[in-house]
Amino acid sequence: MASEVKTLTDATFDDEVGKAATPMIVDFWAPWCGPCRMVGPIIDEIAQEHGDKVAIGKVNVDENPGIASKFGIMSIPTIMLFKDGQPDKKIIGARSKADFEREFELI
Repeated sequence: MASEVKTLTDATFDDEVGKAATPMIVDFWAPWCGPCRMVGPIIDEIAQEHGDKVAIGKVNVDENPGIASKFGIMSIPTIMLFKDGQPDKKIIGARSKADFEREFELI
């Protein structure tokens, strides 16, 4: 079941992640980041294939430095899994789709 990929901002992050009915994967990225552009479509595929198990959000760190700072995002792409609104896992750098699915226990 496909899931909508939510654009998260400093203003909406706590509300969106906190009220998510399922765990949420959040992709911290920036448009100028080459590895981020590689990971983006993979995260979109995960939303399409695993939308019944996990919600997906994306944070542009250039436009939302507050939330990036709150979670100590120093390198991008950083992909984090939140459960019940709290950080559970963090992956830094580009990985394969299978790696993300395995790390986030989707397969």
